[in-house]
Amino acid sequence: MLLMQINSSLIIIHLLSYVNIFTGEYEYCIIQISDLVSRMQKDWPTLACPSGDGFKFWSHEWDKHGTCTTLDQHTYFQSALDLKKKANLLQVLKNAGIQPGKFYSLESVKQAIEEGIGYAPSIECNVDSSGNNQLFQVYLCVDTSASNFIQCPVFPHERCGSEIEFPSFSDQLDSHDEL
Repeated sequence: MLLMQINSSLIIIHLLSYVNIFTGEYEYCIIQISDLVSRMQKDWPTLACPSGDGFKFWSHEWDKHGTCTTLDQHTYFQSALDLKKKANLLQVLKNAGIQPGKFYSLESVKQAIEEGIGYAPSIECNVDSSGNNQLFQVYLCVDTSASNFIQCPVFPHERCGSEIEFPSFSDQLDSHDEL
């Protein structure tokens, strides 16, 4: 399953996960992905405060999710980056007329993504300080080679209202100033 956090100007890959659990090494990760680092810093940054270079975050993603796959580290990270590009969620939403800072029905957002990608997503929302449901994460399933989207056999429980906001990135930064 590919999970992407989404906002008006940025999509963050959160995980590419499977079912088995093994262990991974942080130092090994850096060596294996050295040719991907600049792309990962652009397309898979950490938004933690204070911000780091991403290695600790990527190591966590590998340890928690990547080690559950049959993929080596390089293929895991390369595949996640390629799938993000292939999904092109911001463009998919834009093409459907879904703009940051506005409210939409949950079904219209899901339908736009399904029409743009070809497969139904699952949507996770968060709640802003005003109590509004906001688009937070999009779940899409991928095959075991991590190269193609597939129909998800099961989704996590969605915690969204029927109307959700597509928040702008600046709104999200403002709500996380205390971090």
